[in-house]
Amino acid sequence: MPRLNVAGNTTAITGAAAGMGAAIAHLLAQQGANLALIDRDAVALESIAAELRSIASHSTVTTHVVDLADDAAVAAACTDIIAQHTALQTLITCAGSSMLGSIDQLTMAEMRWLMDVNLWGTVNITQGLLPALRASSQAHITHLASIYALAAPGGRIPYSMSKFAVRGFSEALRHELAGSNVTVGAIYPAGVKTGIILHGRYAAALDPAIADRAATAQALMYDTEPDVAANIILNATLNRRARTMIGRKAYLVDALVRLFPVKHWSFMRGPLRAATDTTTPIG
Repeated sequence: MPRLNVAGNTTAITGAAAGMGAAIAHLLAQQGANLALIDRDAVALESIAAELRSIASHSTVTTHVVDLADDAAVAAACTDIIAQHTALQTLITCAGSSMLGSIDQLTMAEMRWLMDVNLWGTVNITQGLLPALRASSQAHITHLASIYALAAPGGRIPYSMSKFAVRGFSEALRHELAGSNVTVGAIYPAGVKTGIILHGRYAAALDPAIADRAATAQALMYDTEPDVAANIILNATLNRRARTMIGRKAYLVDALVRLFPVKHWSFMRGPLRAATDTTTPIG
């Protein structure tokens, strides 16, 4: 399968205002791609767009401020993107959030909120832009899943549910589009140094100090820089790969689950103990 050439073609990126989304956008701008940047943070999004326009003065960079959980807003954004970009080649979904708490601490509303953001936001934008991707001679969709779409730790039920669902959506969509011009891939990062865990949400019933302790412990396990992850994600997209791991831990967890489908948690429990503990009191 030939590598995609992004110069003069458009990539749409969700979660483009920060983290891996912004890093990927910078790499694409340097290669002469046109960009449709999607995020709900209008100020940060416009700041990134201004930087990219200075890097790639001949590229078209548009911004689309939208809450991906809002069906009507997503539909309007997709219409806007398709109107402003005639050659949509790739979609990379980086938008997402986290939610700390055990099943006893979480409410249904909190869990539904995270599913709306991580899963339905991904499905929504993909469905909305798929007609434009089909109109391209060759196109690819990249969804960011997670190491927690390979193995589901305690204390991360909503996040794991959402990412397992993103994995399932990506695989089913890949099979559904097999033989067409659109290919689909999923990325499984392990510990990229973004603000997702420190700026994510936690159950209202959870002591903020305990939530901070768990989030900090999780963040300390992250060892991949966003720029490194962005390079891997972009290469996977341009080479239209179906399955891509980021970080040694992702490969390790993938192997553990394959070898020990039930007992893999016995190997993971110890290293993740502090990051998944949302019940032990402080003090």
